[in-house]
Amino acid sequence: MASPSVVSRLFLLLALLWFNVAWAAPAGVVTHLSGTLSLLKADGTTRILSQLSEVENGDTLTTEKDSFARLKFSDGGEVTLRPNSVFKVDNYAFNEAEPPKDSFLTSVLKGGLRTITGLVGKRGNRDAYRMNTVTATIGIRGTYYAVLTCKDDCASGMKNGTYIKMLEGAISLKNPFGEIECNAGQTCFGGEDAAPVALEDDPGGIDFELPPSMDTDIEGDTLLDSEGHRECRIH
Repeated sequence: MASPSVVSRLFLLLALLWFNVAWAAPAGVVTHLSGTLSLLKADGTTRILSQLSEVENGDTLTTEKDSFARLKFSDGGEVTLRPNSVFKVDNYAFNEAEPPKDSFLTSVLKGGLRTITGLVGKRGNRDAYRMNTVTATIGIRGTYYAVLTCKDDCASGMKNGTYIKMLEGAISLKNPFGEIECNAGQTCFGGEDAAPVALEDDPGGIDFELPPSMDTDIEGDTLLDSEGHRECRIH
């Protein structure tokens, strides 16, 4: 039988581990919301989110029709989701004192977004930041860009694949057929069966306008769930 001192130390260790998990900072929060934003957790549970809802590793976020959501991550980066989009936080890690451990790995599973990279995209391991789509992988080093993915759901004349509109900075756009650098002012495309290219003409619709409500605080009927997460009250 273990001695009381060993049991006490084990209890203390378990308590500290529980404390660290319970008080772990979220990857980010929803700072602005217009419409409906739903959350699918890694364990299969779902919620409807509101302003100030937390976003964590493994979360998949979905915006409904005519809905926009802006997320602020702990490294200072921002992601703004357009309507009918699905975005997943695959692996996020940020500790200001430990740049080599940075990670910002995400996926655009449907639709698109606009993003401003934070510190993870500007320091430490160059491969720490990666955004995946069905047809391409985006790597960056501090930038501002918009993404639109198409799968028979974009404007007429737009091919299936990944469109990037560079607003500032530069990215690498890579798929199994090749890789290019896409610079400020360029529009680039990564298709399903060819290497990425810089387009001569912007097809339009890649970037998007936000509703006025996205620039103001959102008021609404909210509550905290059993775990302390803020969410919308559904009547």
